[in-house]
Amino acid sequence: MKIYPAIDLYQGKAVRLFKGDYNQMTVYNDNPAAVAADFRSKGAECLHLVDLEGAQKGVPANQNVIREIVDAFQGFVELGGGIRTMEIVRFYLNAGVDRVILGTAAVENPEFLSKAVGEFGDKIAVGVDIKDGYVAIKGWTEKSQTTAEEFFVQMKELGVSTIICTDISRDGAMQGTNLELYSNLCKNYDIDIIASGGVSSMEDLRALNQMGLHGAIVGKAYYVGAIDLQQAILEVQ
Repeated sequence: MKIYPAIDLYQGKAVRLFKGDYNQMTVYNDNPAAVAADFRSKGAECLHLVDLEGAQKGVPANQNVIREIVDAFQGFVELGGGIRTMEIVRFYLNAGVDRVILGTAAVENPEFLSKAVGEFGDKIAVGVDIKDGYVAIKGWTEKSQTTAEEFFVQMKELGVSTIICTDISRDGAMQGTNLELYSNLCKNYDIDIIASGGVSSMEDLRALNQMGLHGAIVGKAYYVGAIDLQQAILEVQ
């Protein structure tokens, strides 16, 4: 299982939200590129980036910082947040991002998603944020009418190869990840699934690894010292 340490960007800083609430934001570092370089020094091969302002407003807001992070990390970088046009997809892929993640656009504009997958293949992933069993959109601020199960079926039909799945109720709460959710998804859908939200301990990572998940995103647990990134990479990657 691949470990994806995470950097969430807001106004050029590395931050974390509590359960997706923009009013409950903690700034962890003013220099995200230095954080990325530190991840790399600890053995990380993959990095998960989120432009929180982009997710919230629907337009990219941290392009220069993202370029700096890509240059500093020198590994596989995936990015989500506000990527809602083919022009933005191309911009980030040309800027060195290895995979872009479509969230709100995947829910509201399946034609755009289909076009992106058709042109870029596995360089396109989909991020699905689950809230009370339904897909949330627009930076977690709105709940759609699409259930998680309906969404996964649709994504498979459109040829999506990777889904980053977040249980918002667990994200940033340090209460453990939703093992039942990921177990069911692994059993029911033949697709690469990356667990996000609530990964709080090595026990979480071991359990996800045993399920056969493609990857797991480590966010707040790293920043508060609950997970040693180097140990996690050595043990489960």
